[in-house]
Amino acid sequence: MSAATKIAAFAAALAVVFAAAFGIGAAFGPVGAPAGHAEHAEPAESDAPSGQNRYTLQLEQSLAAAGPAVPLRFLIRDPSGAPVTDYTVSHDKELHLIVVRRDFTGYQHVHPVRDSSGTWSVPLNLSNAGVYQVFADFVPAGGQPVTLSADLHVAGRYDPQPLPPASTTATVDGYTVTLSGEPTAGAASELVLSVTQDGAPVSDLQPYLGAYGHLVALRAEDLAYLHVHPMGEPGDGITPAGPEIRFHTAFPSAGSYRLYLDFKHQDKVHTAEFTVTVPREHQH
Repeated sequence: MSAATKIAAFAAALAVVFAAAFGIGAAFGPVGAPAGHAEHAEPAESDAPSGQNRYTLQLEQSLAAAGPAVPLRFLIRDPSGAPVTDYTVSHDKELHLIVVRRDFTGYQHVHPVRDSSGTWSVPLNLSNAGVYQVFADFVPAGGQPVTLSADLHVAGRYDPQPLPPASTTATVDGYTVTLSGEPTAGAASELVLSVTQDGAPVSDLQPYLGAYGHLVALRAEDLAYLHVHPMGEPGDGITPAGPEIRFHTAFPSAGSYRLYLDFKHQDKVHTAEFTVTVPREHQH
């Protein structure tokens, strides 16, 4: 295939993604809606020009060809527009990157590496085309926790998937994870996730990023982002290594949410996914 033909084919694929981006954006509404964190409650700020008294996430390229290991490079800029090169380590890392397609598939929680100029880089599995949301979760040195977001368009034919129905169980890699609790909009909620393998409780979970589990929640309506961590920590003398992992969080509004639980067992990280419906008040 000639270079001109390859370029034309790539442009045609991008056109499909742009059309999908317009449709999915209309369906889910604006990105950068309120977000929450176990230690803070900050808006997830979408990418914007510097000089607005805010940090910004600047992707080197917001368009990409599909592939299993696509390099992503980006900068975090401070309110003056300068690249951030000094971070406070939070949960064993300077920065956590959450990537998910806007139909809630293709979830990835990865940890980029940073060079001396402040540029971060990491390979992503972008085998399926579509519009992905990139969330950067970090703590600038001497500052408060920040969550930023940006769109990443992956060329190719986009086949959006419906949001799976609400369920209290999820299976992954031979594990079954059961969700219990009563999430309520605008109020403190306790969620308990219990892990079993082949029907037996897993009581030897391994620490992963300083915890026995990490939970991310995305609101189906607009991808509002919450990143919460469990109660207690490994080695504190009171927190068991499973089978239950307990979380405290607050859902900002009623509606459907997609939950992603990362846990480590037998030296491998697994991700269990749930859809939950958050009512306006407790149902009796």
